[in-house]
Amino acid sequence: MSAAVITPANEEPVRNELAELQLDNGDADKAPQLDAPVAKKNKKKKKKKKPAGEQQEEGISEAANNNNQEEGVNGATEEANGAEEEGAEDGANPDAAPAKKKKKKKKKNANANANAKPVQTDPPTIAIGDLFPDGEFPEGEICMYNDDNLWRYSSQEMKMKDYAFEEALRDARQAAEAHRTVRKYVQSWIKPGLTMTEICEKLEDCSRRMIKENGLEAGLAFPTGCSINHCAAHYTPNPGDKIVLQYDDVCKIDFGTHINGRIIDCAWTVHFNPKFDPLVNAAKAATNMGIKCAGIDARLNEIGEAIQEVMESYEVELDGKNYQVKCIRNLNGHSIEPYKIHAGKTVPIIKGGEAIKMEEGEFYAIETFGSTGKGLVHDDVDCSHYMKNFDIGHVPIRINRAKGLLNTINRQFGTLAFCKRWLERAGETKYLLALKHLCDLGIVNDYPPLVDQKGCYTAQMEHTIVLRPTCKEVISRGDDY
Repeated sequence: MSAAVITPANEEPVRNELAELQLDNGDADKAPQLDAPVAKKNKKKKKKKKPAGEQQEEGISEAANNNNQEEGVNGATEEANGAEEEGAEDGANPDAAPAKKKKKKKKKNANANANAKPVQTDPPTIAIGDLFPDGEFPEGEICMYNDDNLWRYSSQEMKMKDYAFEEALRDARQAAEAHRTVRKYVQSWIKPGLTMTEICEKLEDCSRRMIKENGLEAGLAFPTGCSINHCAAHYTPNPGDKIVLQYDDVCKIDFGTHINGRIIDCAWTVHFNPKFDPLVNAAKAATNMGIKCAGIDARLNEIGEAIQEVMESYEVELDGKNYQVKCIRNLNGHSIEPYKIHAGKTVPIIKGGEAIKMEEGEFYAIETFGSTGKGLVHDDVDCSHYMKNFDIGHVPIRINRAKGLLNTINRQFGTLAFCKRWLERAGETKYLLALKHLCDLGIVNDYPPLVDQKGCYTAQMEHTIVLRPTCKEVISRGDDY
């Protein structure tokens, strides 16, 4: 129950009643003193406790004020409103508390945004180095060594050697991630009706963005190969080339990226007519067999034998006739060194060859070529690929135009391969005679297109692997192949 409250209306009768009681008890002389204490007491009561009606009115007024304050806040978040209500309940300043909490919230969001990992755009525009600012790039496919070298994976000594190998792996992985990003982009739009020049230039522009081209420190490792049908390798369009990709074409897309000379050499075959599936699958299966057999102390001739067995187990039916898929016997994989795409060791794709062993720390391009023709290629005309001789010493040049061209080659490409389109992109004009002179002197080597018999079809599949101390890494492996 609620306590009784003395109001001004009943104050006078109470005083009279008390005075009469005191007179009856013989305390008449004390009666006049009642006035002051009672009034004083009543005043204290007024201060301590307000009338119920006023308390109710003030409560309603405060609630209305609070509602008005809440309605008057525009653009405030739910968290900020919650903070204001909490501050009001605790008796804190309702204006200061939310401001403090807002600052903390903004600071937290700023830190979260700063630590957020960038996401690649579509089409890709963010360089791979910017996507992984910590320098930890994705690994390729990790494969254990076979038999006698299986112990390497758990060896502490090999793990320490692996750690010392980390810098080279970091550069190669960055180049490999750029390659994966570019080829995924190319696979999304390549189609019949495009010219080979359009395909190559669009691919190379994207590749330069992903690798963040920077002179000889980062860039393209060699011109984009887009060899069609009976042409197996080393074709890229020269300036003015008008060849158009057709529905019934089998096109080999072969391009490379590098960081500090660590080259990723990787290729796949584009086709649109499903009748070529067995041919393409043969090259894919043969390359995977070569990767499986590769490893420290593996003999190159044995790898070639295993590749040939897989490749030639496939047949393809074209226009009602069956063709056994043949390995192109004078094409092969190769070892890779910094700024040197063909480093000396070759990985055959047929039985025979030298019994040379693979060694720890080596990079290899494992590539296979299948053909419905003779399985033998020869040089064609209209060369497009060139590369400076890696081992050439000083050779005197008497033609000034050739000297100028060599300076451009040294500055732009070093010992990496290039093509005529790239010379024009570097600003060279009227360079054909000078280029021929450099080839005649042996300073620059030319690499003409390699073709099988006309009318046949060829397919290629290629990956770059590295023989780490602990394991084998297929560094260019992706979700596509």
